[in-house]
Amino acid sequence: VWITIIRSSKALLSPPTLSFTPIPNKLFTNNKMQSERREFEGDAGAPMPDFTAPNIDIRTVAPALGVNVNRQPDYLDYDQKGRGIVVTMFANAGVAYLIGTFGGGMYGLQEGFRQSPSTRFRVKLNSILNHSGRFGSRWGNGLGVVAILYSLYEGVADQFDIDAYTGPIQPAAPIFAGFMTGATFYGAAGPRVALLAGSLGCGAVGATYIGYSVLGIPYGSRGFLFF
Repeated sequence: VWITIIRSSKALLSPPTLSFTPIPNKLFTNNKMQSERREFEGDAGAPMPDFTAPNIDIRTVAPALGVNVNRQPDYLDYDQKGRGIVVTMFANAGVAYLIGTFGGGMYGLQEGFRQSPSTRFRVKLNSILNHSGRFGSRWGNGLGVVAILYSLYEGVADQFDIDAYTGPIQPAAPIFAGFMTGATFYGAAGPRVALLAGSLGCGAVGATYIGYSVLGIPYGSRGFLFF
């Protein structure tokens, strides 16, 4: 019994044996990968990965990779008639409203200063503000409505291409739009006043066209109404 106890105690007190397994040299592998990467570093950068696989078609991702698959040039859609009716209407109405508001405000400033009932500063300031707001809003709204009507009529004339039916009378669309704008704007005042307003609209378009032709300015180059 004592011999068995002594042997077991020696087994417990004996130091454990350590076993070592060989580890691959990762430091050498990492150094090799870094050296290969440094060879491609520079202005061009690292090389692109290889996408050659049976399930990948390079043509589907060609724009992202800079590969020009289609050798034909790309063209942008361009409308030779210019902007659409709605875009033209909003642009003309906005510019006309700003011009009318500024012009009416300046006229109201003059009238308010001239028609002030008193020489006191507060009374003059109140008169100027009242007249500027009144004439500015009136002129701005009026010119805005005129711009909307003219843009709509000109867009309709361009849509039906009436220039092809008027012969030597060119451009026909602005003349038609000017006449219809004046006639519509003053239509409530009676047929005589509407006819006179339409004639004034035609005259304004014709005078602008003649003036631009004399000065050598392309007609409609300003992009605002008939200017």
